[in-house]
Amino acid sequence: MNMRKKLFALQVSVFLLFIALWKLVIIIFNFPEFILPSPETVFLEWISELKSGMLLKHTWVTLYETLAGFAIGVLLGLIPGYFVAKSKTAEQTLSPYLVAAQTAPKIALAPLIVIWFGFGVLSKIVIVALIVFFPILVNTIVGIRSIDKNLIDMMKILKASKMQVFTKVELPSSLPVLFAAFKTGITLAVIGAVVGEFVGANAGLGYLTIYAAGLMDTPKVFASILQLTLLGIFFYLIVDFIESITIFLYFYHY
Repeated sequence: MNMRKKLFALQVSVFLLFIALWKLVIIIFNFPEFILPSPETVFLEWISELKSGMLLKHTWVTLYETLAGFAIGVLLGLIPGYFVAKSKTAEQTLSPYLVAAQTAPKIALAPLIVIWFGFGVLSKIVIVALIVFFPILVNTIVGIRSIDKNLIDMMKILKASKMQVFTKVELPSSLPVLFAAFKTGITLAVIGAVVGEFVGANAGLGYLTIYAAGLMDTPKVFASILQLTLLGIFFYLIVDFIESITIFLYFYHY
């Protein structure tokens, strides 16, 4: 408990140091509000936008795009990733294409996706799913491939079925790698949704940021960025919490 308190105090100290440096930069360089607003101005703008309902309205749009795209990307990555990991022929055949797809700048496809799927939420969901898909796919392959072969051989000796091998060995051994991929994927999902909204949208936090920037309303831009940051942190903590519960319950049950 003492270590947790010390860690929390250290985290708060780093945050306060960041705010102090922000204020110091404004004082030293005398930046006007439309260039760099003060932390208190940003906070008050954020509260004002929350009270007006505008920020929450756009937050729900980005939240929906992020979760829907993330769920689709995870499903599309897990299922093929498992079967590719189980088949050396499939892995060797698809490996060059997977490497090419992984290194391709998927963000650069965002304008095309918006053109193909429109300015609504569907194009953002597609962008998010595309960005999430590859980390999940690769980490699924790595997770399955990294399992101790001796454990699988032992299960075969014990006449275990394929389902028993999956539930008793493959799944629990892969959980840490998979949840690491989920954490990466959920943060990338938020980025993907915002990039899609930057390219073309009529709602969402990315849209609100671009709209405010066009009006030179810098405090509102920072308020939108703050909301996006909080949304990303919220998603990450949720995945982290689910990981803790899942691993505890799974190993406790089995």
